Amino acid sequence: MGLDEELWDVLEDGVGDLVLDEEGAAIDRKKHTPEQKKLYKKHNKIRGSLVAAIPKAEYMKMSDKSTAKAMFASLCANYEGSKKFREAKAFMLVHQYELFKMKDDGSIEQMYSRFQTLVSGLQILKKSYVASDHVSKILRSLPARWRPKVTAIEEAKDLNTLSVEYLVSSLKVHEIGLNEHEPAKKVKSIALPSKGKSSKAFKVIESEDESPDGDSDDDPTKKIVMLSNKLDYLVKKNIKFLSKRGGYKNFKEEDQKGCFNCKKPGHFIVDYPDLQKEKSKDKSKKSSFNSRKFRK
Repeated sequence: MGLDEELWDVLEDGVGDLVLDEEGAAIDRKKHTPEQKKLYKKHNKIRGSLVAAIPKAEYMKMSDKSTAKAMFASLCANYEGSKKFREAKAFMLVHQYELFKMKDDGSIEQMYSRFQTLVSGLQILKKSYVASDHVSKILRSLPARWRPKVTAIEEAKDLNTLSVEYLVSSLKVHEIGLNEHEPAKKVKSIALPSKGKSSKAFKVIESEDESPDGDSDDDPTKKIVMLSNKLDYLVKKNIKFLSKRGGYKNFKEEDQKGCFNCKKPGHFIVDYPDLQKEKSKDKSKKSSFNSRKFRK
C-alpha cells in the first residue's frame, strides 16, 4: 500500500491472462494494450518485492511459479497452513494466554517479552484481546511478592483506561526497589555422595555480587560434586580391577590376619624382643649341624 494502493488488489485478483494464455503458453507482452501494460508493470513490481523479501532457499521452492498470486499462495500454504491447522494453533495460544504466569526468579522485562510474543501470535491468527484484558492478565500473572503492588494499582487506577506500557513502566520501578532489599548471599548445604559411614556435609557460600546475573563461572559447589563423582569412579574402577587379578581378595585376607604369636591384630614383631632372641638361637643351632653325621 505504501508503494501503490492498487498493488494489493492486483496481488489478490491476479493477472494470469496477461502472462499465460488458456493453453499455458507465455503471452508476448508487446501485444498488450496500454491498460494491460500498466497492469503488467504493477504485477512485476509486486513479484520483485516478493523475491527481494524472501531468502534464496524459499525462492527455489517456488521458482516454477510465474505469477505473484501463485507465489503468495505458496507462501501462505507453507507458513499459515490449512484452516484446521490455524484453528488448532489459535486454540493452543489462547490456552497459553490463560495460563500465563511470571517466573519467580524472572524479571519484568523477561515477562513482558514473553507476553508480547504470545499476543503477537494471537493477533496474527485474529484472536486478539483488548488492552484492558492484557492489563488484568499481567497483574494476575505476577508472583505473590508483588501482591502489595498489585493491590495498590487496582485501588488507585482504573484498569479499563490504564495502558499496558504505563503498567509495565510502573512495575519496573517497583522491581528496582525489590532488588535492593534482597539478601546479597545465600548459604547452601550439600552432601557429598559416599558409601562409607563417614560422609561429610560442606557449607558453600555463594555470592550474588560476582556477576550481574548472580551466576559465577567458578562455582565451588559444582567443582566439589564433580570431584566427588570422579573419586567414586576411580575407586570403583580400582576395586573392579583388583578383584579380577585376585589382589583385592588377597589384600583383604592379609588385613584380617592376626599376630603370629598371640593371633591378635595390631601387633608387630618388635613388640616381642624375647621371641626374637629365641628365634636367633634356633637359627644358630640349625646352622651348626655335623656334616659327617649327616653323611653316615
